[in-house]
Amino acid sequence: MTTMRSMLAAALACLLAAPAAQAQDKINLKVGDRYPAGHYIPEYATKFWMDGVTKATGGQVTFQYFGGQQLGKAADMLALTLAGVADVGEIIPSYVAEKLPLSTVSELPGLFGSSCQGGLAAFDLVRPGGFIDRQEYVPNGVRLLFMLVLSPYQVYARQKLDSLAAFKGVKIRSSGPGMDLSIRRIGAVPVRISATELHEALSRGTVDGAIFPAASILQYDLTPFLKSGTVGENFGSVVISYGISERKWKQLPAAVQKAMTDVGVEATRRTCGLLDEDDRKAAEKLREKGTAVAALPPAEKAKLLAELAPVAKEWAADLDRKGRQGSEALRQFTEATKKYK
Repeated sequence: MTTMRSMLAAALACLLAAPAAQAQDKINLKVGDRYPAGHYIPEYATKFWMDGVTKATGGQVTFQYFGGQQLGKAADMLALTLAGVADVGEIIPSYVAEKLPLSTVSELPGLFGSSCQGGLAAFDLVRPGGFIDRQEYVPNGVRLLFMLVLSPYQVYARQKLDSLAAFKGVKIRSSGPGMDLSIRRIGAVPVRISATELHEALSRGTVDGAIFPAASILQYDLTPFLKSGTVGENFGSVVISYGISERKWKQLPAAVQKAMTDVGVEATRRTCGLLDEDDRKAAEKLREKGTAVAALPPAEKAKLLAELAPVAKEWAADLDRKGRQGSEALRQFTEATKKYK
């Protein structure tokens, strides 16, 4: 902990002393996230954005990419980005829910049917000037550059999942407070761990299953531990965003800022389409690898929807009590999803 604090303090001191870049100065920026080599998120989004910004600026801006948590733990990346350890960092709102609780609204179950519907609606709220940007990102000194919301999560487990009763007492990996509510509503037990820890947790029996996107089950090689899963449900999702500190942003020339913003919009829109296509293909691949992926019977699906229906309102009411405008965030997100059906 002392070493971590020393790194942040030293980086922040350097950042504060750094002068603003001139219009034609060469700029090299460090980008950090948690993903292993070959993971689809940096391939679809992060590298696309970096390459696009470099091209749009005529080579003025280049990047050093540090995946696999090389710059620090995923849960620390907001702090590391603000301190300048990373110039652009992957920010997972559910990992820092005490600072960005409203940003997890698109992680709630049943609110959207695809990555594009959920992700583009969320982007409306978190991009500069949006409701959640004003409520959370501006006060925290960070500017969102691009983001995605993964395709609606399904439940996967060691046990057969053919009825709502089958979920009772099952320990299921959760990534945030909204997902915790969903898991409890179906009678299961939420266990809060990161995606990078899930393989080990399943191998040790720390969890029995996970709420996860189908493509990520394959990416993290979890099929040896998971015998069944659902399809066609929405147990929530996870928001993944990349941001830059406002302090660093103000040091960049206006033309560079415009390039980062424009390519960020393009990356957000492009990535959600790729994610939705992958999700459609992943269920079949899981079946080929021996995971029994199937829709719940109609009567059980109706029971599930009834159990999950109150989750969003509970989430909003809890934040309202804390003075965080949860109901307004839920209202605006729900309205925004109607534009992207």
